[in-house]
Amino acid sequence: MEYLSQIAFLLLSAASVYLFSRNIGRIRKNILMGKPEDLSEDPGKRWKNLMLFALGQQKMFRKPGVAIMHFIIYAGFIIINIEVLEIVLDGIFGTHRLFLKSFETTEGFKAFYGFLINTFEWLAVGVIAVCIAFLARRNMMKLNRFIHNDLDGWPRSDANYILITEIVLMSLFLIMNASDQVLQSRSHAGYTDTPAFFFSDMIAGLLKGASESQLVLLERSCWWLHIAGIFAFLNYLPYSKHLHILLAFPNTYYMRLNPQGQMENMENIQREVKLMMDPSAQAPETDSAQMKFGARDVFDLSWKSLLDAYSCTECGRCTSACPANMTGKQLSPRGIMMKTRDRLEEAGTIIRKNGEWKEDGKSLLHDYISTEELRACTSCNACVTECPVGINPLHIILELRRNLVMEESNAPQEWNGMFSNIENNFAPWKFSPQERADWTKS
Repeated sequence: MEYLSQIAFLLLSAASVYLFSRNIGRIRKNILMGKPEDLSEDPGKRWKNLMLFALGQQKMFRKPGVAIMHFIIYAGFIIINIEVLEIVLDGIFGTHRLFLKSFETTEGFKAFYGFLINTFEWLAVGVIAVCIAFLARRNMMKLNRFIHNDLDGWPRSDANYILITEIVLMSLFLIMNASDQVLQSRSHAGYTDTPAFFFSDMIAGLLKGASESQLVLLERSCWWLHIAGIFAFLNYLPYSKHLHILLAFPNTYYMRLNPQGQMENMENIQREVKLMMDPSAQAPETDSAQMKFGARDVFDLSWKSLLDAYSCTECGRCTSACPANMTGKQLSPRGIMMKTRDRLEEAGTIIRKNGEWKEDGKSLLHDYISTEELRACTSCNACVTECPVGINPLHIILELRRNLVMEESNAPQEWNGMFSNIENNFAPWKFSPQERADWTKS
């Protein structure tokens, strides 16, 4: 029977790791559909960004109360994985509390083990409390960024499912420890004596009336449900906004290091403008027939912009800070990222199904993101400043808008008048260069 349990655990582990690896591979392929962009300069600065923004959550602490609650969940997720490691090894080797058994003869290790488990339990209780607070905050307080129509449907449910799952997983961990403690007190075979655990000891008081067989069933059920829940959570991540738990690290490392607000010029266009300003200059020989301006679909965006789309936490801080959104315009930077990810997923599915890209009659521009959204953007960089994981919605907006104007000649009449003046008069105003200073004579 013991071997059957180990075999079942190994099969569950292998299936979970395989499915997770396959899904991460799918996401990687989707991201690499984007255009190349070299973001390898200044690795020291990049590691600093990773430590500050991904690991240290620096931007979150602009609002300390929420940041501390978020950090409790984050710390619980990271630190409690030490206990998960022991659970996994117990499942593989058919042991119980392997770390304690392996080092129980080492002086002081038993006390240290007790300290660790107590720390995990404090974190577990903290995670439960914070998740309940976040559920209330999302569903009862009705904060504007949580009731925005960006989140209608699955995105709103996704956030709630994750919070509920966290509560269930942490509760299973505490009940597992509590039933373990009662079995130890009854000297049940296979249950190694441990130091007292603060919270599980309190729960253990409620289990005193249970028989040993019932306690073993409860402890084993909680053990299996806890680890199976973690494996299920792992494979849920690629379909959830909570993929940012993993992607925040590469995304902050590969943040663009150019000054905020600096736009990327197209060399060919810049060369044309210089020739316009200096007609005597010799035009270089270039093949402009194949030149493409901006982005129409996800394939035209940089791989970094596609990584941004997958890294989006859907927290809505960008949209809350957007002046265009504040005035009731259609633009939502969060919506831009979510729509880009949706289109990328759709494009990836078409490629996997057909072995190559087949036109589906749709594109990111127009079918997912409208002209009105793009024109509403003031390029103020508020969304970029607010994002806690280094996402840049503005880069996508500018690329789509560049395509809209330069490929489709689709611009407001006011813009077209300005463009015509720049082309003919080398300035936004409708005066020839010879007349530009005439106002000083009046």
